[in-house]
Amino acid sequence: MSLTQVARYIIGVSWLYHGIFPKLVHVAPLEKALTASLGFSEQISYMITKTAGIGEVIFGIIFLIFYKSRSIVLLNIAALSGLLLFVAILQPQLLIEAFNPVTTNIPLIGLSLVLLNKSDN
Repeated sequence: MSLTQVARYIIGVSWLYHGIFPKLVHVAPLEKALTASLGFSEQISYMITKTAGIGEVIFGIIFLIFYKSRSIVLLNIAALSGLLLFVAILQPQLLIEAFNPVTTNIPLIGLSLVLLNKSDN
């Protein structure tokens, strides 16, 4: 399997996993805490979390199909950076927890840069 395909599957499956399991199958407490920190009621926070999960699944599928698109890869980098910033502003204590956005988003951004480099060649 090529480096491009490894990067493609790791990034795409990460979006699918993070959309399906901590948001759609079971709303993880950290997900609730993040949306609740926006000041919404528990019910609205739940709906925002579920909607975000659907969006992540859709983006994961789009990424797996259109991974060669420079625009999709750049959107991925922007989304991962935005989500990291979102956590840093709203729940900064999460940045030092195990399996935090720093240890997930930054490596995925790195793999995205590999894809961008491959598309430049």
